[in-house]
Amino acid sequence: MLKAVVNLFFPKVCYACLNLLNDNEDTICIDCRHDLPVTNFHFDDNDAIKKVLYGRAKVENGTALFRFEKKGLVQQLIHGLKYKGYDNIGFFLGNWLGGELKEVEAYKDIDIVIPVPLHKNKLKKRGFNQVAKFGQQIAKALNTDYKDNVLVKITNTKSQTTKGRISRWMNSEELFALQNASTIENKHILLVDDIITTGATLEACIAVLNQAKHIKISIATMAIA
Repeated sequence: MLKAVVNLFFPKVCYACLNLLNDNEDTICIDCRHDLPVTNFHFDDNDAIKKVLYGRAKVENGTALFRFEKKGLVQQLIHGLKYKGYDNIGFFLGNWLGGELKEVEAYKDIDIVIPVPLHKNKLKKRGFNQVAKFGQQIAKALNTDYKDNVLVKITNTKSQTTKGRISRWMNSEELFALQNASTIENKHILLVDDIITTGATLEACIAVLNQAKHIKISIATMAIA
């Protein structure tokens, strides 16, 4: 009865379609779960992520949970996560992808999960890193460590969505810095982010992480455009 009263005044809605959730649904309704464009990259040995970064950054494995489509359900989810503060979306998606990755041999030797960081000013304004809970849940599923004190963003840049690949690449080296490098030496790192488009951000992060000795890097994102 208490749950029914709470739902009456604070109804739960699906973060993808915004329709009311049934009692047995959480975060995303069953219909939307079936309609979300999953990639299955990690099950199919698909190298789409490697192709995005080909010739620019070496990665062991790469996957994305969804394909990003403009005005689609995935865009709705990521927009709600980043700009409306619905950080339980990250928790939900991390559980989803983490549950799948723990069944894939290529991801069973991951030692550390590291998120693409926000600059401290943006983090203060937004209140949270949108990939934090996503990464934390993946780390939990893989029974490994989550570390957000290794990779830091040192330049508070404006959005790079309107920049071309060349201009992004020219600015990449000043965006990130490495600290506590000894904690990742000889480790297999899973670098996590919300979406991969040109791969410029991940390329910049990988270049900095490679300053540590004898590491391997794999990639996991919520979506690929």
